[in-house]
Amino acid sequence: MTFKALLATKAGKTVSTEVVDFDEADLMPGEVCIAVDYSTVNYKDALALSGRSEVIRVSPLIPGIDLAGTVEASSHPGIAVGDKVVVNGWGLSQTHHGGYAQKARVKGDWVIKIPAAFSTRDAMAIGTAGYTAMLSVLALEHGGISPETGDVLVTGANGGVGSIAISVLSKLGYRVIASTGRPTEGDYLRELGAADVIDRRTLSEPGSPIAKERWAAAVDSIGSHTLVNVLAQTKYRGVVTACGMAQGVDLTGSVLPFILRNVTLAGIDSVNAPADVRALAWSRLARDLDLSKLRRTSALAALAEVPSIAARILQGQVQGRIVVDVNA
Repeated sequence: MTFKALLATKAGKTVSTEVVDFDEADLMPGEVCIAVDYSTVNYKDALALSGRSEVIRVSPLIPGIDLAGTVEASSHPGIAVGDKVVVNGWGLSQTHHGGYAQKARVKGDWVIKIPAAFSTRDAMAIGTAGYTAMLSVLALEHGGISPETGDVLVTGANGGVGSIAISVLSKLGYRVIASTGRPTEGDYLRELGAADVIDRRTLSEPGSPIAKERWAAAVDSIGSHTLVNVLAQTKYRGVVTACGMAQGVDLTGSVLPFILRNVTLAGIDSVNAPADVRALAWSRLARDLDLSKLRRTSALAALAEVPSIAARILQGQVQGRIVVDVNA
């Protein structure tokens, strides 16, 4: 039995893709078989398909770090035929076939039931980016940040993590400052809940090791000089989450924000987070994410469009989230 899949073949640093008829017998081992409805395109997916980062480690491989669909077969306790489920991260698109296909077979421990508030399309409008944004919000709360503490900065505001973070934080009552390289899209960010919009160029160049206090907390998906400057301008006992590297993986900053202002830098890992943390994040998304805002941040694409979308993401030309209908 065959199904449609986007297959990636890697030769050195070059990745080529083709939509093929894939044999179900060639899927990798796992206790849960899923009829996939939707996937999505994240920054990590774009890196994988470009060959710019060593994401894909097995070739050929079906990429896509996200998928949502309906369970067709399961031998895993607690996961039953007919369940609507989501899988984010783990080995998908690295060592295990991922979400850019009409079917998937995965380990049962990787599978999370989708909250009743969401459809499978909603789950992929959220995807790894939105789930990561929620993990960041949880880390801010764990660090003692509340709406009364002060402003929260969100960098990369037009991207997937940024869009969902703004939507969630604003609904929770936080005053959000959005940092973006596309200030002309300020109206979009204000619709999501941003109270103020600043140009990312004010943060993206090398700056002072410590600077005037501006925000109580931040959600950063950019890294490099941006993250250093964010830390330098965070208020006393503030919390900054780091979940991305769009500008770079370097962090050539200073210890001064940590030892003079007691700032906390919280790393966010969405790939290998344990099941209980994932379930909490998805339950909080069901409670704290405005579905009308979610649907404003997402657009639909077909499987064959994924490579061109990935290229646009790396060029900073994509707003919000792209949901992939694998059956289109």
